[in-house]
Amino acid sequence: MNRLSFAALAVCASLVLAPAAHADVKLGAAGPLTGSIAAFGTQMKTGVEQAVADINAAGGINGQKIVLLVADDGGKPEQGVAAANKLITDGATFVIGHVNSGISIAASSDYAEAGVLQISPASTNPAYTERKLWNTFRTAGRDDQQGPVAGAFLAEKFKDGKIAIVHDKSPYGKGLADETQKALNKAGVKEVMYEGINPGEKDYSALVSKMKAAGVDVIYFGGLHPEAGLIVRQMRDQGLKTVLMGGDALADKEYWNIAGTGGTGTLMTFGPDPRKNPAAKGIVEAMTAKGIDAEGYVLYSYAGVQVIKQAAEAAKSLDPKKVAAQIHSGMTFQTVLGPLSFDKKGDITKPDFVVYEWKDGAYSEL
Repeated sequence: MNRLSFAALAVCASLVLAPAAHADVKLGAAGPLTGSIAAFGTQMKTGVEQAVADINAAGGINGQKIVLLVADDGGKPEQGVAAANKLITDGATFVIGHVNSGISIAASSDYAEAGVLQISPASTNPAYTERKLWNTFRTAGRDDQQGPVAGAFLAEKFKDGKIAIVHDKSPYGKGLADETQKALNKAGVKEVMYEGINPGEKDYSALVSKMKAAGVDVIYFGGLHPEAGLIVRQMRDQGLKTVLMGGDALADKEYWNIAGTGGTGTLMTFGPDPRKNPAAKGIVEAMTAKGIDAEGYVLYSYAGVQVIKQAAEAAKSLDPKKVAAQIHSGMTFQTVLGPLSFDKKGDITKPDFVVYEWKDGAYSEL
């Protein structure tokens, strides 16, 4: 064999034996970037973008850089499934999203079939992780953990008041309202009203009039901030001083923009403010320097990307099923939310909800 042939064979062998490599990690971020709850999609996208930038600057995942693919689900189930399938077609193997429980539930089966691991930073309906799919995880808690906190608070603080329970008929809104009602009734308090509304409407005066006639002191609302803000405004227009309490879907400044000063005293449940967690200090400072408020789901989304990175490196693999197995293993992940671990369903093992109050355009823990 002459030297040229030997050299050619050597080059070919080196190509065959070289690690496959530097193929990018395709990560999808899927949420409502348009529509009435685009604020939450923006929070999610902001957190994911910052995490991707930070991880890529530190060398990526297993030596491979992350390429971010973004999909807008519009906050609508049918658009959500289309967005999910667009990410699948574009080659995403991991997804942070969606925000709405109904969309996460609808999209998760398609992701599972396509071999895509999904971590939602915000979907709280229990059904999302209760269906025994291999690929579903969340960094937020569940409605059957959040509702009891709200129910216990209402039973204690408003035990002698008249309580109305209203929901928007969605998996998130009705699920959370029902869990709150269950806890309230278990504590011996019975609501005077239980109503469903149609989201997206602008006029809730009939509901407000009904509450006024019933002498409602506090309304528990299972739903999103646009409708909550409108209900509050219209209560104030009719002279009602009724307090509104809701869930984590009120955790955006847009709620205050809609409700106005009438939103003062609004109550909501959400996780302990991650902006105050020592583990998030550097990230929060970096975002603040760029004029970004890491409110709401920003850090929950950032944490989802951290979990994928740490699980992939522990598994020494970017195979989504191997990464999922690592997350299910009980491993503790160091995140901006603090240490996180997951159970066999994909839920965090130490969920925590606290009560906040809105005042002067911001919410603070009671």
